[in-house]
Amino acid sequence: MIVRLSKTIPEPLIREVRERTDIVDVIGEVVELKKQGQDRYVGLCPFHGENTPSFSVSKDRQLYHCFGCKASGNVVSFLIDHGKLSFQEAIMKLADNLNIDTQHVELSPEPTSEGEKMREGHSLAARFYHHLLMNTEQGRAAYQYFKERGVNEEAMLHFRLGYAPRERSSLKTLLDKREFDLKLMANAGLLQVPEDGRSSYDRFSDRVMFPLHDIGGKHVGFNARALVKDNHPKYLNSPESALFKKSNMLYAYHLAKPVARKKDQVVLFEGCMDVVSAWIHGIDNGIATLGTAMNQSQAKRIRNLTENVILCYDGDQAGEEAAIKNAETLQGVGCDVRVVPMPEGKDPDEFLTEYGSKAFVHLIENEATAVSSFKIARLRREKNLQREGDRREYIERVLEIVLGVESAIEREYFMKDLSQEFDISLDALHQELTSIEQRRNHTDSVQSRSFKPRAQSAPQKAQVKRELLPAFHRAERMLIRSMIDDEQWADEVKDHIGGEFNVDQYAAIAAYLYAFYADGHEASSHSFIMHMDDRELQQIATEIMMESGMEMTKEAFTDYIELVKNYPTWVEIEGKEHELKDAERRKDIEAALKIGNEIIALKKRIGGKFPKKRTNVR
Repeated sequence: MIVRLSKTIPEPLIREVRERTDIVDVIGEVVELKKQGQDRYVGLCPFHGENTPSFSVSKDRQLYHCFGCKASGNVVSFLIDHGKLSFQEAIMKLADNLNIDTQHVELSPEPTSEGEKMREGHSLAARFYHHLLMNTEQGRAAYQYFKERGVNEEAMLHFRLGYAPRERSSLKTLLDKREFDLKLMANAGLLQVPEDGRSSYDRFSDRVMFPLHDIGGKHVGFNARALVKDNHPKYLNSPESALFKKSNMLYAYHLAKPVARKKDQVVLFEGCMDVVSAWIHGIDNGIATLGTAMNQSQAKRIRNLTENVILCYDGDQAGEEAAIKNAETLQGVGCDVRVVPMPEGKDPDEFLTEYGSKAFVHLIENEATAVSSFKIARLRREKNLQREGDRREYIERVLEIVLGVESAIEREYFMKDLSQEFDISLDALHQELTSIEQRRNHTDSVQSRSFKPRAQSAPQKAQVKRELLPAFHRAERMLIRSMIDDEQWADEVKDHIGGEFNVDQYAAIAAYLYAFYADGHEASSHSFIMHMDDRELQQIATEIMMESGMEMTKEAFTDYIELVKNYPTWVEIEGKEHELKDAERRKDIEAALKIGNEIIALKKRIGGKFPKKRTNVR
């Protein structure tokens, strides 16, 4: 049986440390905190550079939260994230601070789960491949390949680059010697099992290796590039497994995390080599999406680091299309995105190698453009504006882009540009803009202006600026807050709506809460947050608990429950109202009457009660 190198700490010791430790004292050793009000202490965030304090510590709740970079947690997570300690090290450090005698604490070994065994296998493979690259004759060709690409030894060490040997039994032999379950290692993607039932062999052969990690920095897979042309495919990733989901990967996230928070910016690339090359040239806040379309989960992880994202993708059609698509996903979670226009046919690695870091920094600082401007510039290159048809389509497409611009000033800037270039009055352009908006698909219209119900798709988290949130969203946060504070409110919520929250993350937090109380725990925000094993949910729950708000009353509770229950119907009504306007514009009386009756029926269903579309959360 394989056991963890670390040991579990007895629960009574953990409980004593939690109860006796004051988070203000611990964080106060690192951050100069000033008291603000009865319970709050504020200071400059230790996780990112800032001049105005946005870091808040609650003495009563024993939690911290930064309203700038979103770093949050309790005293243990602070030591883990800021002090770079393991959980066990953090607990033992706090115990020492409290003069608790830990010399005779018995630390019992705990059997490793299959997932942990897979991670250990990947970690061993990464060390093996790195050793071959740096120290053996076998890895000389791979070492030379990296050198020719401008990769120095410092970068090879920093990114733990490696080489998978041509022989397809080398890693398997090592894993077998270390008593790993080879079937499990095949499930982990390190070994390949032939369909004809023959013995397994190494998945990766004669390739340079880029280790991939989860957000905590643990090995979960590899991105591999063939050294010779006849080794297909050119790029090979680990297969999908319990550990590795390509759609969730962000290369070098764990390395860029502290730098990105300090600089308050991330540079997002397509491939691993772009990140490595950028790091060599001094751009150390780079991460990569491994050439895939970004999903909301990846976007939210980036947003947890910073709202400022520079997209730097290949200067070809595919790269530009990916940049636009991923930029829109990032904007959807509240990021401020700018796109670097790479020269045609160049990728960032090639640009850096050819022109150097100064030219690249100039691109980022002076030529990175807003997403809307990038779209318009690309559209202009695709159209022959001397032709009337192309010109008309160009103007319509630009107006469609302008509709997605939130800033009224920026909108007017684009409108004036169109007006001057094509000698069209601003009134005519505004009329056409209104017409395009009315023709837009209703579903897209609703989704662009509101949070999506859970049944439709994963909703967004709280908007970055935090000043305004949809009323239903505020209601769900207030319910979660009261549930964490008081088990009785949790019981009330369970009786009324169970887990039927409209936001996935809130539904997940509620499920954790129900289990937390069912296990006999007493209400305690910092104990509950430590109880959850999902870092994103911990951050959301901490932010909710750190927001100012009134105590829950029966009247407020009833209103919040109604909002949560009625929200899907409210979205449906809003959609029908847009359909009604469209029917009226078309002068389709029959359709308008039918839709009007449907709206009346829906309003009756919820008693005519509608939330305000926006409400202040402060």
